[in-house]
Amino acid sequence: MTEGSTYKIIELVGTSDVSWEQAAKNAINTAGKSLRDLRIAEIKRHDVTIEEGKITQFRVRLDVSFRYEE
Repeated sequence: MTEGSTYKIIELVGTSDVSWEQAAKNAINTAGKSLRDLRIAEIKRHDVTIEEGKITQFRVRLDVSFRYEE
């Protein structure tokens, strides 16, 4: 019989002054400093912050999974 795996999913919000892609990378890089065995990230939402009619920040909301350890 094969043993299965269990994963935990958390929500992260990443930000960047440059792009949505960089915002996602920033979120994953930061999470990777305290979480082990990150597996998959699914971007759920993109948005931007606007100040004085200009985009000042890109934001992404991600669901990130990692292996659950007991």
